[in-house]
Amino acid sequence: MEAKKDIRSLTIEELTSFFKINNMPTYRATQVYNWLWKKSCLSFDEMTNVSLELRNLLKSKFVINHIKINKFQKSKDGTIKNAISLFDNLLVESVLIPTQSRTTACISSQVGCSLDCDFCATSKMDRIRNLNPDEIYDQAVTINSQSIKYHGRPISNIVFMGMGEPLLNYNNVIKGIDKITSKDGLGMSPKRITVSTSGISKLIIKMADDNVKFNLAISLHSAIEKTRNEIMPFSKKFPLENLLEAVQYWYLKTNKIVTYEYIVWEGINDDDDHINALVNFCKSSPSKVNLIEYNTTDNKLFKSANNKAINQYVSKLEKNKIPVTIRKSRGKDIDAACGQLANKLD
Repeated sequence: MEAKKDIRSLTIEELTSFFKINNMPTYRATQVYNWLWKKSCLSFDEMTNVSLELRNLLKSKFVINHIKINKFQKSKDGTIKNAISLFDNLLVESVLIPTQSRTTACISSQVGCSLDCDFCATSKMDRIRNLNPDEIYDQAVTINSQSIKYHGRPISNIVFMGMGEPLLNYNNVIKGIDKITSKDGLGMSPKRITVSTSGISKLIIKMADDNVKFNLAISLHSAIEKTRNEIMPFSKKFPLENLLEAVQYWYLKTNKIVTYEYIVWEGINDDDDHINALVNFCKSSPSKVNLIEYNTTDNKLFKSANNKAINQYVSKLEKNKIPVTIRKSRGKDIDAACGQLANKLD
């Protein structure tokens, strides 16, 4: 027997056509669509303003492949990590990060990752598949509900910094964001959404051409080619020269500055050469820098640089009028911090 189709894979036009073919009033499509997205219903039985006959018809033809929380963990700092079970029993992780001024949802775009950043726990997993747009959207809805429940406010920001490389799931990520920002979805401003990439140059250019409204962050970690290739081997396919051209094109088309995510490690990129290289790279196109605290994984080659080295970065960047912030990690006690997501359920 043929598997039932997930009803949320249908557009509103396709849903309207389905009702028309089945001799049902087409306005029902809007009602059902509202239940599926605005109200994020988990079953057809929840659609209380839809007739039993219509609900039974929908049940016979479709399913709703909603995500489920497999494991819930709460950090001592209020951070929440969810191990999310998908319809095919695969797992991804998403995180709620609360601070005094904002509440951020960190969501995943792929099951595993196909890149090989040595300092990231997720990179040790195989990429099994891309997430569908509804699975991306569901993470945002789930974390939004948790934010309201535990912190008394909805999420203020979304970052695609969870598992996977978002730009290698480009179409589904764009569709997921479209739904998150739609009045039929969460109605969130795209200005509060940031997509973080490891630097897929040609897809940064595509985003610019597609006139996306969200923000762009790039995991840089070194502006010296040799160092970057050693810690992020895949980057050999995406030279810094090409990345810089893509960033310049991004700014030209969108008028949005890029944020460089940057970890400073002892003996790897904590010297003057690396500091100067980053400053020069940033000067080539309007940008800002987030210096990220390193979160330990199983790779013993990486050790956080001392405060002196980090302060030298800050001093040199500020001297050159490049905005810089130091981002402290949250949720480390439950392996929920940046670079630690690896589906550890024990």
